[in-house]
Amino acid sequence: MHELSIIQSVVDTVRDSAQENGIKRVNKVKLVIGKMTMALPDSLQFAFEAIVIDEMFENAVLEIEEREITCECSSCQHCFQVDDAYRFICPNCGHDRVDIIGGRELYIDYFEGDEDIDGTS
Repeated sequence: MHELSIIQSVVDTVRDSAQENGIKRVNKVKLVIGKMTMALPDSLQFAFEAIVIDEMFENAVLEIEEREITCECSSCQHCFQVDDAYRFICPNCGHDRVDIIGGRELYIDYFEGDEDIDGTS
């Protein structure tokens, strides 16, 4: 289950950034993940809930935006989304030389939190 290691990295990155920016509590984390990563949104949610046991992430919500696999045909430049059967063939001209232009994403879009107003951690 690589979702656990993905979420551990996300939490570590958000924690570091929050501390650097005076955020004492994280309320929401938005993660963008492409279907080619093969990470399952339900497993990511489960891992997030299991990992965020400290006060900084108390009641934090993980929002996941899943991106489809998108290709562009090298022959006719038609852009299309790959179906669930993972057929990387242009539906416009039938050519099999395509460039993958989307679906590999894996990044933290943003996080929201409460500032440390009184200067205590």
